[in-house]
Amino acid sequence: MALPDPLACFDIDKNGKARSVDLDAKPLPESWRWTHFDLTEPDLENWLVTQVDPLIAAAVLAPETRPRVDAFGDGLIVTLRGVNLNPEADPEDMVSLRLWVTKARVISVRKRRLMALDALRQDAEEGTAPSTSSAFLTALVDGLSYRIENVSLQFEEMVDALEESSLDAGANTSKECLELRQSIIKLRRFVGPQREALDRLVTDTTIILHSNKSNHLRESANRTARTVEALDATRDRLAAIQEHLDAQTAMKLGRNSYVLSVMAAIFLPLGFLTGLFGVNVAGMPGVDANWAFAGLCIASVLIGAALYAAFRWRDWL
Repeated sequence: MALPDPLACFDIDKNGKARSVDLDAKPLPESWRWTHFDLTEPDLENWLVTQVDPLIAAAVLAPETRPRVDAFGDGLIVTLRGVNLNPEADPEDMVSLRLWVTKARVISVRKRRLMALDALRQDAEEGTAPSTSSAFLTALVDGLSYRIENVSLQFEEMVDALEESSLDAGANTSKECLELRQSIIKLRRFVGPQREALDRLVTDTTIILHSNKSNHLRESANRTARTVEALDATRDRLAAIQEHLDAQTAMKLGRNSYVLSVMAAIFLPLGFLTGLFGVNVAGMPGVDANWAFAGLCIASVLIGAALYAAFRWRDWL
């Protein structure tokens, strides 16, 4: 059977010293092994079903995932999401990470590069790593939560700028408001279930976790919960901004329609007057008088001025 090509394969001892090994190498004594793969690796599925239960392999290789934590035998099936910090990518287009975690090993699979996991891999390449699989999981969750929180704070700053811009009557920020609102909704879609998954990881599935690691995970879960609350508040602020912009637009349209209505009301009798004197029938007064056109113009101006004064007096203008 052909072996898949891992992105990383390390044996890590109890002192946190990491050593790169071949995938088929015998594990070092008193150490745990971390193997990391890309989901598109062609030989991964055949190898994985020889290492773990088929149900676990199916969960790790699922094409679409949502954040979850489930105990299975002596290990955990963990699926998490991290913000997409790859170049020219949108942070809210979150990257899926699938893990099988036991005391003796961690198998991780990703579809795209994930910065929180890359940081752990770079540390391992330099020779240092978490000393246990539970410490590895704790460090990973902390890195994911930290980066999600930073993106949430960036969104808050963008909303602050939009709130200031919306106070400017000449500014049109509807497009920016809609795009930012969509980004927050996409981020909230996965961060919400991730909060629930981390709560379950802390409270229900501490099979492989030491108590001190549970405390660190609890802090990460609290951070994720705060992020969800901040995203909800930011989304509500954007809704308020959009309502304010819609109200401003409605006021402008109403004011313009009102002005046009008043102008139509002023010119309506003038149009009737000019239309009446424009008929070409016998007996029209002033046909033979040189002063008739000037008189009609003066009368139209006086009628218009009188109507304008009447509207002003009634506070219609």
